[in-house]
Parts: sequence; C-alpha cells; structure tokens
Amino acid sequence: MIGHFIKIALLATIGLAPASPVQANPFETTLDNGLKVIVQEDRRAPSVVHMVWYKAGAMDEPEGVSGIAHMLEHMMFKGTESVGPGEFNRRVAEVGGRDNAFTGRDYTAYFQQIPPAHLEQMMALEADRMINLKLSLEQFLPEVEVVKEERRMRTDDNPRALVFEQLMATAFHSHPYRRPIIGWMTDIEGYTMDDAQRWYDDWYAPNNATVIVVGDVDHQSVFEMARAHYGPIPSRALPERRIPDEPPLRGPRHSVVQAPAELPFIALAWHAPTLRDPLGDDDVYALQVLSAILDGYEGARLPRSLVREQQIAVSAGSSYGGTGRGPSLFLLMATPAEGRTVGDVERALLAEIERIAEEGISEAELQRVRTQAIAAQVYKRDSLMGQAMEIGFLELVGLSWRDDEAMLDGIRRITAEQVQAAAATLFDPQRVIRAELDPLPLEQASTRRPSAPLRH
Repeated sequence: MIGHFIKIALLATIGLAPASPVQANPFETTLDNGLKVIVQEDRRAPSVVHMVWYKAGAMDEPEGVSGIAHMLEHMMFKGTESVGPGEFNRRVAEVGGRDNAFTGRDYTAYFQQIPPAHLEQMMALEADRMINLKLSLEQFLPEVEVVKEERRMRTDDNPRALVFEQLMATAFHSHPYRRPIIGWMTDIEGYTMDDAQRWYDDWYAPNNATVIVVGDVDHQSVFEMARAHYGPIPSRALPERRIPDEPPLRGPRHSVVQAPAELPFIALAWHAPTLRDPLGDDDVYALQVLSAILDGYEGARLPRSLVREQQIAVSAGSSYGGTGRGPSLFLLMATPAEGRTVGDVERALLAEIERIAEEGISEAELQRVRTQAIAAQVYKRDSLMGQAMEIGFLELVGLSWRDDEAMLDGIRRITAEQVQAAAATLFDPQRVIRAELDPLPLEQASTRRPSAPLRH
C-alpha cells in the first residue's frame, strides 16, 4: 500500500514533536448506540487530534444530487440551535486550535487539533451537530453559490482535473465512483435544502460514525467523555446501501476533453484489484510496488526515462492505491514535451510496462520501495494528524487499523517475479480506458475571479 504509506509520510511533515518509536497501541470501544471510538495515546506533545468520520461519501449519493455529501459538509458549519453560524470555528480558534473537514468517495470527516484540556469541548460541539444541525435557506442558498465557485476553480478551470473527472466517468458506467465528489454542476444548481436535510437525516447517526482521538490523552478518560457526549444520541436505522457492481469492460474506451491549455495530456487506466484480504491479496501489493517503481521516488522509471533521458514528456507518472469501498484503477499519465504528441507518450508509457513484463525489475529497485514503505510508517508517527488519518482511512474503507502491520508485511514479501507478473497481466490493450486533453487556445480561458471565499 505504497501510496497510502507515502501519503501518511507527507502528513508527518507537519508533526509537532521529535521522532520517538515508543507509543501505545490504539484502544477501541463501541458505545451502546453503535458509535466506534478509537484512541491512540501519544504523550510526546501537549496536543490532541479529534476526528469524526461518517461512513457516507459520494458513492452513497442517489442519482441527481451528486455532490450532496460535500454540500452537507459545508452546511455542518452553519450552526445548531445552541451554536450559531461560524461559531464552531470561532470556538476552536479561541482555544488555539484548528479545524476543517473533507469529503471523499467513501466517507466524510471532521477534525480539530487542540490542546488536550479542550478535547471535551470539541466532543460536545461535534455531538451537538451530529443531532441538532439547523438548516435554513438564509444559510443554504449562499453556500450553494460557494460550492459552485469551488467547482469552477478546482475543476472547470483546471484542464487536468477535467481529464480525471472524464476518466472516472468513462471507466465506470454503473458504479457511483463515476460521479465527481464535488458533483456535476447541473446537480449542484438543482440542490434544495430538503436534499441536504435528507442526507443528514439518513447518514449522520452514531451507528454510522467513528470517533478517533490521537494525542496526549488517557484512553479511559476519552471513552468516558465519549459516553457522556455521544452516548445519549440514539442510533437510527440506516438506508440500504444499493451500490451497483461495475459490469465487465468489453473493449477499450476513449474520451477527449477540450479545454484551454498550453500542452496536451493523456491518462490511461485499467480496472485493478482492491484490497479486501490484507493477509492474502498479494496481487494488490505487487501492483502497489509496481506503481512505486514507476513513479514513487526520485529516479523512478517514468520520470527518469520519459522526462530526463528520452525528453519525450515534461511529466510522467503512475497512480494506484488499491484501497477503497469500491473498485480500483491503475493509472499511467503523461504530458508530451513540445513537438511530441499524446500518441508518442502513450507508446512510451506502455513501453516501460512492457520492459518490466519482459525483463523484470532489479532487487535494488524492490529494496528501495520496501525501505520507503517502512520509512513512511516510521515518519507517520511524528504527526498526530497523520496517525489519526491513517486509522480513519483504514476503518472507513472496510479495513481496520489492526491491518496496518499486515499490509506492511504484504509489501515486504512481494518478490521481483510477482511484480513482473503483475506488469505482464494487468495492462491488456483491449481493456484500457483513455482520457485525453485536446488543448484549446489559452485566450479562450475564463477570466473570472472568485466571488466568495472558499473554506477548503
């Protein structure tokens, strides 16, 4: 799970304390109402991260309201009967903390990082908005405009973001991963306050939530706080999750995005396995190692060969996570150098895969990736947020924080022969999904300026 380990390592760069390998294992309990509470004691700094993760993300949305999970995330900061609009953020800032939230395909999460003395106040605030959120048109309609502007800035005015959005829509015809997390603009424009209220009523329940606390705390004290503040919230029946499977791919797919840009760009994708059994899914670990060898460190194959040696591309890379509640994709991508075409870089990308399939990889490359994965696991311990993110991510994609070491062992046991076999079997040219950027003149680009501040 190299990409996951690297992501955690990057989060660790904002750590609050010097490295130390000594820390408690997480402690876990489940309240009577179904709320799971996981506590990681880490006493190296007077700070604590408090997170609430809901198992409700973009993949759970009904047709016609794509992005409503993200919209409700915005509205969660608009107040309850006892906490006015924006007051949540002010209270966090007043105690010297920081807070925010994020929405993914598989989950929605809220967090605060604060001094330990204020943890109970954060629990009270989160518990309040878990059950007492107050929606009003006065707050809702302006926030719809904020979300529309966020989509324009992050997707509509970003050619590569448009390509990846189109790639997902091309790769998945049935599974809801085909929809963008922020939503299609036509759906955003049609939101009603009832849509947001229904999403809140359906999914924001303690038996659909996981609370994670990492930092300078005692786990038994945290459990008691959680029982006092979250415990009285009643559990609710959750809607049936009717997530359709993706039908078999019956041939290559190709889509083109036309947008103002300096250079073309191409992304290639193949349906790939998703980690379900951390002890046995070696095909996933082999692909994670392959992706890291292609584009996981300074000197990896794609940037070294395509960019520096052949000078056929100005950028080249790969991406594969292999984790999630839904299906996975293995991606190759590149931007052609001036005078080159997307066809040139596509052939060069596939040539690197064919080279590995025919010649294999070196033990030095394999050891480099193993060392990197292990180092990332160590570095993540320097960051309270990194630790909390990892626990939450694993829990919300259908795995467990207990799988962490098994996943690292999976990377350790992968052989060069398994990586070679993965390269030889996955990249069927009759199963490739292409999304290509066809650049339009830059003068056609929008000259708009943001009309509202964006929180995220």
